Amino acid sequence: MSSKTNYHTHTTFCDGANTPEEMVQAAIEKKFDVLGFSGHSMNPFAEDWHIAPRDHEAYIKEIRRLEEKYKDKIEILCGFEADYIPSLCEPTFKRFAQFKPDYLIGSVHYIVNEKGFFTVDESAQGVCDGINRLFGGNGKKAVQEYFYLQRQMLKYGDFTILGHPDLVRKRNDQLKFFNENDSWYRKEVKELVKEISKTNVIVEVNTGAITRGAMDDVYPSCYMLELLKEKNIPVTISSDCHSTDSIDGAFDRAQQAIKKAGYTQKAVLIRPDSNSSKPGFKLEDL
Repeated sequence: MSSKTNYHTHTTFCDGANTPEEMVQAAIEKKFDVLGFSGHSMNPFAEDWHIAPRDHEAYIKEIRRLEEKYKDKIEILCGFEADYIPSLCEPTFKRFAQFKPDYLIGSVHYIVNEKGFFTVDESAQGVCDGINRLFGGNGKKAVQEYFYLQRQMLKYGDFTILGHPDLVRKRNDQLKFFNENDSWYRKEVKELVKEISKTNVIVEVNTGAITRGAMDDVYPSCYMLELLKEKNIPVTISSDCHSTDSIDGAFDRAQQAIKKAGYTQKAVLIRPDSNSSKPGFKLEDL
């Protein structure tokens, strides 16, 4: 039987609703084997949904305290969900070296150009306004830029898990600014998978859109999961939880999705040892 794990957990240190200890207690109650914390970070910068730069040390200290306190009940890992914005911040172990994280999630939330920026997972109105302001209303160009940024992050980043790789889908049910079946879109997905295959990155199957009612599907899509399986790219299941009630939300949907794509195993992180600053992983049967 595979371990019950979640590596994508947010708390009151960033934009979560519950404290780290409340999340740990919920994970124990739900019989998790491993809980990984991944506070939003744009180190050394921040918006209001990131860990403030001055609070990074306190975040690490609290997670390590809980790791020791609950070591007989659950394995706790401490990481960051690190944003990628060219020339500003990137998910690399070198950038976070002073905090000695167990792992890093690399994520693209921001699309930036000379006209400004927006995040692809903000409100539908915010995404619509961003596409209009930065791309003259051209949704195709916005999506292509999003996938380009992910490929750049994979080339120049140094991280463990790729976060919600097709997050740009989140508001598309409402806005209809692109069609996932169009050949140009599928080409973007194929190019991203090709870039992932050159790395040792794990791809998360993220249930956050389901639990927060934004979209009735996991990230990545069925189509992308099939391409990932063709390349034998490892996957793991994460909830992207921001509160205790969604810590294992829709895990059954995620498991169904990866099995449908042909996976029989998922990746489980191995904590870095004294000889390495980076984690490894093992594969466990589903």
